[in-house]
Amino acid sequence: MRAVHIKEESGVRRAAAVGLGLLALLFLLPLLFLGGRGEAEDAPEPTGTLPLDRTVVSPPPAEGAGADETVSIRVKLSDGTVTEMTMGDYLWRVVAAEMPASFEPEALKAQAVAARTYAAAKMAAGEENHPDADVCTDISCCQSYITPQQAADNWGESAAAYEEKISRAVADTDGVIATYGGQPIQAVFFSSAAGRTADAVEVWGNDVPYLTSVESPEGEEVPNYHSTVTVPLEEFRTSLLAQVSGADLSGDPSGWFGTPVLASNGGVVTIPVGGAEVTGATLRALFGLRSTVFTVQADSTAVTFSVTGYGHGVGMSQYGANAMAKEGKSYQEILKWYYTGVELEQMTG
Repeated sequence: MRAVHIKEESGVRRAAAVGLGLLALLFLLPLLFLGGRGEAEDAPEPTGTLPLDRTVVSPPPAEGAGADETVSIRVKLSDGTVTEMTMGDYLWRVVAAEMPASFEPEALKAQAVAARTYAAAKMAAGEENHPDADVCTDISCCQSYITPQQAADNWGESAAAYEEKISRAVADTDGVIATYGGQPIQAVFFSSAAGRTADAVEVWGNDVPYLTSVESPEGEEVPNYHSTVTVPLEEFRTSLLAQVSGADLSGDPSGWFGTPVLASNGGVVTIPVGGAEVTGATLRALFGLRSTVFTVQADSTAVTFSVTGYGHGVGMSQYGANAMAKEGKSYQEILKWYYTGVELEQMTG
């Protein structure tokens, strides 16, 4: 297991081996719908299947050898091979996959710090799913990942500008991670909120002090901010009864649904369906809802969900971060807003 050390951002070094501590709790979080990744609407689909080609993008090196260039990370690719690269090279690929490159520079910097923090936590704790690698490119386990060639193909004529923009986001945050109690945090994030983020305890059942509900400023500028999912009545009945025992889905469908219990972000924690308590997360998974912030109506032909936002709702909202950046907030302010009580410190290898 590799040790990752941090020092105070002010320059006062604190040599500390990052152990399991708080991470033991955090990695028990059932990362439903996440796997450590975001869910930005127009982020490129990361497959990570092409060979690494560092000639496609040649990010200008930071002056001197920065922290990201002195830390190596082992990455398990989708074909099962493990490659070792610098933290800087890895972060470029993650940020390019996780957040639209059209976003504001300060939002991209916040994403770079979140990605670096997530990687540092993985390196410190180890990973049962791939003990031969620190991270992988499977979004159900680790972070999204895209090769420079794939990113350039996706970006088309904007490739050169976007390549440089992401390089700067990584370089301008060189080595910075978010910590709580001296440990790298579980820097979870998602695409867009419906006015507020959720408290981790409401979504995953674990009370994490820095993953608390806060206001989030995005809105109608988010693509597909409001979405509708209509499920034919028989399909709804069959799917639900296969997962939920004790639900009585006879009689008038308009009476199937009771009053939901809502989380602080407006998401459905539980809702009575045919007399059985069903979680919002279960309904989201069964019917492909973009979030658990929804209302539902049923008639003799279909069940209709009206949904707002996208993602699990915990941690940093990517579109919220972009909205804050447009308001003039720095990446430090964005991170400290979405991750309550964290410190920004320097990682050293």
